[in-house]
Amino acid sequence: MSQTTPVPTKKFECFSMTGYAQARAQQDGWAVRVSVKSVNHRFLDLKLRMPEGFDLYELRLRQIVREKIHRGHVEVTVGVEPGNAAPVQVNRDLVQSYLKAAEALRQETRAATDMDVVALLRLPGVITGVTATVPEREEEQERLGRLLDGGLRDALAKLDDMRRAEGRHLVEELRNRLARIGGHVEQVRGLATTLRPAFSRRLDAKLKELLGGTGIDPARLAQEAALLAERSDISEELDRLRSHLQQFGKLLDGAGEMGKKLDFLLQEMHREANTMLSKTPGVESEALAITSLALEIKAEIEKLREQVQNIE
Repeated sequence: MSQTTPVPTKKFECFSMTGYAQARAQQDGWAVRVSVKSVNHRFLDLKLRMPEGFDLYELRLRQIVREKIHRGHVEVTVGVEPGNAAPVQVNRDLVQSYLKAAEALRQETRAATDMDVVALLRLPGVITGVTATVPEREEEQERLGRLLDGGLRDALAKLDDMRRAEGRHLVEELRNRLARIGGHVEQVRGLATTLRPAFSRRLDAKLKELLGGTGIDPARLAQEAALLAERSDISEELDRLRSHLQQFGKLLDGAGEMGKKLDFLLQEMHREANTMLSKTPGVESEALAITSLALEIKAEIEKLREQVQNIE
């Protein structure tokens, strides 16, 4: 009887939208530097800075970024230098201006110091290098394009490492908060079962106060207490909260973009918590305990929303 090989379970990962990385590549007389910085944003907002004249490579570099990053404000800075030694240019007009100023100062102070050529070359603006320009031949342009592609991919790979590490930390924090919310929900569920007797006691005391001790029909009292309990029933809200928590956990186990889906679930969870607060009025100890727990649930949801904003 043949045995089938078990298919390994794929481990999915969550990516943060925050990170920074840089890379350098050199080949065929060219050297490129690429830095990538990303922070959270609702959509992909890509800013690409390149040297003047190198715009022909912009579309291909943007496409590479879009393949790797789907959300966030991303800033990519590209620098290009000739890899070989570039000829040095001397701003001779500026040198003459420096010399005239130095001679005038020497005459005023009667100084006998000789002019140092090396020191003159170090003055601001005297020496300038040749700025890198796009090669004219198409095959050379393509070689430089591949070098730029490689530098950008290296930087993005390093960025992914940072975003992946931050994502693991975020998921751990999210799971801890989910567990706390789940615990609060079950506490509320237990307290909610005790509300009907509490409402009966409340009605009984109120009616005795109003009727001046006159006897109260127990059946009527039970009916009114049941109506009050029905209006304050939060079982549906608790069931929906539990369902949202389960869906949230499944999304953390899934793949792809999850930030927007998580944010939507948190909006729904926030709505259920608000409804619970509005449906548990009164000063009974049980209702006050539910109110306190519902407020804690809301606080945890708000913290979750802050953290989810940074998930891709």
